[in-house]
Amino acid sequence: MSKQVLNNLKNLAAKHLSNATAMPKEIYTSNEILELEQEQIFSKEWICVGRETEIPKVGDFFTFQLGNQPIIILRNRAKKVKAISNVYLHRMMQIVEGKGNKKTFTCPYHAWTYNLDGNLVMAKFMDRTECFDKKSLKLPQIKCEIFLGWIYVTLNKNIQSVSDTLSSLYEVVSPYRMENYIDIISEEHVWNTNWKILTENFMEGYHLPVAHQGTVGPYFNVLDTEFDDRGAFDGFTYQTFTKNEDALVGTAHHKNNSLTGKWRHTSVLPTIFPSHMYSLAPDHLWYLSLQPNGTGKVNIKFGAAIAPEVLEDKDDPEHFLDETRKFLHHVQQEDRFVVEGIYKGVCSPLSNPGPLSWLERENHEFTQYIAKKLVN
Repeated sequence: MSKQVLNNLKNLAAKHLSNATAMPKEIYTSNEILELEQEQIFSKEWICVGRETEIPKVGDFFTFQLGNQPIIILRNRAKKVKAISNVYLHRMMQIVEGKGNKKTFTCPYHAWTYNLDGNLVMAKFMDRTECFDKKSLKLPQIKCEIFLGWIYVTLNKNIQSVSDTLSSLYEVVSPYRMENYIDIISEEHVWNTNWKILTENFMEGYHLPVAHQGTVGPYFNVLDTEFDDRGAFDGFTYQTFTKNEDALVGTAHHKNNSLTGKWRHTSVLPTIFPSHMYSLAPDHLWYLSLQPNGTGKVNIKFGAAIAPEVLEDKDDPEHFLDETRKFLHHVQQEDRFVVEGIYKGVCSPLSNPGPLSWLERENHEFTQYIAKKLVN
């Protein structure tokens, strides 16, 4: 079955947008496709795990599931962000869960203890084991890079650097100085949908006036959607929305001296393949990073941040933050309703993919990316 589905996907990817449809529904529901995605995409691509500002102090850490590999993201004593395996090299127990601050990591099974670089520093009752060599039992290091405050990791040792992959995106988003934005939300969720459905939902503004009419919909005129004339890049795609200069949200604060002209009231919405996406405005950002959890569930890292000059200017910053969090959570619930409903529809026997709008250009670019990765 998967060969025919992949052949259909390949043929679809070759079509011009004006003749393209959504992807075959088996792409979302097939366990064979999911296995291919884990092997060809999530084990080989750069995956965003969050923002560098989440671990500002030495010893700060959080855990992340990279495909089938548990990892620890931490800041070591040299104040560098590192990623190491979260499985100790003895009886292969997971070492730690959640987030926090530690000087060392101790396995909860036999108390083998590792420092912040993953070196084994203590293992009791191993003095009679001839093959025991503490130096050879360092936790495997995961390739990790920082790009404009985002932390990316990969299991692919031969992959091109993030900075090279996203060099054309850097030109667009670096003036926003988003790496200085202040975190206000960092959460993890599981929704009942396929990861690609949620990715595609982010990639198009077609649904905004309808699905988000109670929140962000009124702030966006879909006819103001602009795409890069060069089309999709190897590692990403993006679109922009330009608002009125007097819009209440999504515009630059008067103390913002890095953005000029229309960029002072323009939002950039990149999707970094396969599953990192964010909405970057002059005054705030919010983001998603996704991992498949079966065909019908997705693990979500959801976060948001505010430009520092915006917070500095608030008489009651806590009230402002509470209202902002409520608003963004409302947006997320609107999206959850849609993407979980789509997955139910995809699983139904009478459903079939239909033609795409010009506003869904990035969806077709995503189809082309998926086809490129899965079809030999």
